[in-house]
Amino acid sequence: MSTEVADGIARDWEALGVRGSFLARNIDTGEELGFAVDVPVPLASVVKVPLALVVLDRISAGELDPARPVTYVPSAGSAGPTGLAAFRHPATLAVGDLLLMMLSVSDNAAADLLLDLVPVPEVDERLRSWGCPDLRVRHRLHHMYACAAGACGNDFSLALELAVRDERTGRHTIETLDPAHSSTGTAGALVSLLERVWRDEISHPAATAELRRLMGLQVFAHRMASELRADSLRYSGKTGSFLHLRHEIGVVEADSGDRVALAALTRADRRASLAPDIDLAVGVAARRAFEALRS
Repeated sequence: MSTEVADGIARDWEALGVRGSFLARNIDTGEELGFAVDVPVPLASVVKVPLALVVLDRISAGELDPARPVTYVPSAGSAGPTGLAAFRHPATLAVGDLLLMMLSVSDNAAADLLLDLVPVPEVDERLRSWGCPDLRVRHRLHHMYACAAGACGNDFSLALELAVRDERTGRHTIETLDPAHSSTGTAGALVSLLERVWRDEISHPAATAELRRLMGLQVFAHRMASELRADSLRYSGKTGSFLHLRHEIGVVEADSGDRVALAALTRADRRASLAPDIDLAVGVAARRAFEALRS
């Protein structure tokens, strides 16, 4: 049955013009289903989950104070439509609240302020030390937009066109869409990370507990959560969107005790900044996988 479900999801995505990777795993039984699980893909804002875990690890070790104030100055900040990235005036937040902004509304400026405190090389090295070689953090969030602007100026419709074209040829005009240079991960690596977070098998229990709490506060419900809404279910996740990339990772937990970790990493073969049919397909895939993997 699991193979049939995975094949059906792959066919549905292909019919929509979507390339992608998908993996769902029952955290307690180990049963899983998916496809293309070892293909490295640029993560966009999904990278904020491993970044948050490294920051929380430093907090749990007493090396970083979650109450430490950090000031954001818009003129030196990151591009993005939400949170501090959309602010027009300076603001000061605590480190703990930057984590909240980064994970709840996918605030790029909050992420880059955290990377001022825990630099990119340190995040990447900590992931390797935890046995996560297929998760790579190579740049700040602002670098995604800077690379697109460098290739296309401020014409992001052209950037989207280039992203779709380059996806077909495998030669990337925008550096941060090239898996060799971008922050990347595989569906398999991301699901394994979530599994270890939910089982308290990585970092410190205080860090993993806080990451679970923060991921449960994500406000975006247009992908996986769209098909996982029920009083008996709890969903915690993180989206990632940039040009033709539409990702999400998360864990759905049922009152029955079932826990399933999911990763959907998609690249659209169309020049559309909005694609609600693709978002819905990700949600349908999550629901079908969860139903297939319930004990």
